[in-house]
Amino acid sequence: MIRATTFKGQTLAIFGLGRSGLSTALSLMKGGAIVKAWDDNPAARQAAKSLNIPLCNLSLSDWSDYCALVLSPGVPDILPKPHWVAQKARKAGVEIICDIEIFARETLDIPDSSKPKIIAITGTNGKSTTTALIGHILKACGRDAQIGGNIGRGVLDLDTMHSGAYYVLELSSYQLERTHSLRANSAVFLNLSPDHLDRHGTLKDYAKAKSRIFHNQEKSDAAIIGVDNPEGQELCTKLMAKNGRSIVPISGRKSLGRGVYVIKGTLYSALGDKTLKIANLSKAKGLEGEHNWQNAAAAFAAVAALGIEPRHIGDAILSFPGLEHRMETIGTVGPVRFVNDSKATNADAAKQALKAYDNIYWIAGGQAKVGGIETLSGLFQNISKAYLIGEAADDFKKTLDAETVLNKISGSLDQAVMCATRDALNSKVENPIVLLSPACASFDQFKSFERRGDAFRMACQKIIDLFESEKNKVREKPLPLKSPVKSPDSKLSNPQRSRSEITHSDTADGLKLSGVQT
Repeated sequence: MIRATTFKGQTLAIFGLGRSGLSTALSLMKGGAIVKAWDDNPAARQAAKSLNIPLCNLSLSDWSDYCALVLSPGVPDILPKPHWVAQKARKAGVEIICDIEIFARETLDIPDSSKPKIIAITGTNGKSTTTALIGHILKACGRDAQIGGNIGRGVLDLDTMHSGAYYVLELSSYQLERTHSLRANSAVFLNLSPDHLDRHGTLKDYAKAKSRIFHNQEKSDAAIIGVDNPEGQELCTKLMAKNGRSIVPISGRKSLGRGVYVIKGTLYSALGDKTLKIANLSKAKGLEGEHNWQNAAAAFAAVAALGIEPRHIGDAILSFPGLEHRMETIGTVGPVRFVNDSKATNADAAKQALKAYDNIYWIAGGQAKVGGIETLSGLFQNISKAYLIGEAADDFKKTLDAETVLNKISGSLDQAVMCATRDALNSKVENPIVLLSPACASFDQFKSFERRGDAFRMACQKIIDLFESEKNKVREKPLPLKSPVKSPDSKLSNPQRSRSEITHSDTADGLKLSGVQT
């Protein structure tokens, strides 16, 4: 854990005792700060108490004692309505920050010769995959890579900073709007599409929060910007005009005079005197789908800016195993493949999976984002049938009915998995995909998209295990001893097959999925 010493002897209020809140409290306490923590949830308070984190009802506190409020990124301080704890802090003139800001201030106190390298990644979609990919590349190249922020471990829970370390941080707009001091050696802005507008108000304000990732960069630092959408192009032009750092445009679908790009699945770097062919991404099994081409370009650019050999980066990209809950293959039942894309919490994210596959048995729904799934209509031809869950089910059904896409309201995720598997097995189409790509947040039925993805994995695994059990029964069944019947031409008629020749077709039709309703 990082020992946060910049607030030594000072008193801080902490509100929100989830993963990052608990690690922040412990880090500050280890660094000599006085912590007073609170959460509206009694279970969260109990978790803090078990770690000996001091609790204090901040609604009853004297706010003149506090130098800062460390507010959980998910708790609003302005829109759609300021939380009561944010109102109290503002009234008392207390600064509102987050754990990323504390990490940033810690790095400012380190001499330049001992500073770690910081790679920061943001964007509406793709940031988790890109963050994990960058971490994988660095580790494959023998570097000490610490991966956290909005993914995995809280930033202050990462290992102690030292000069040989690389901190790879996924940053959300919620975190960035409360971060003022971070300097990233490589900062990545992947893309922007309408999301979290209830929190930020307008797309312009959302973009402004995201672009804070480039604040405090110096001439030796790299700003990596996706230029496959207008917002990225505009931001790239603005930063180039300032000419304060190395600007690296990236694209997943078009050639660039200078930058990193992908054409027909091949990753190229045009950062030096000549263009280099880096990798054939069709061989990168963990980066399935065209949307991952931009992620690969971003990861290459971010790591190459730190001086790592391009050839080694290319090799590491091809060995990337993929990210949990993002187009993650769970397993197969005969020709049916189960794909977990639970992290697709909006339509733009779900679009990537719908583009990547044909013959899709699509599980969608949850807590809908603005715009629903209308923007996906151009990909409905890839959907054999949809199975709708959660709050959005009725609205999604109306959209799909209007486009004559077969669908049914399944209600629960377990029911959807069983129905989709049954229909996919009975379809006889080539390579059917049972795909969870909800295009929705999870909070109506699950605590997080991770919990939703884990539930999908468990449901699929039950079916896979059942199928394997049925296949084993067929293999183990004694074969009747019969004399072959000779046809007039002396060839065997209906010859007895060996056990090794018995395949999926012998068991699929007899696979019973209990609880499936038509």
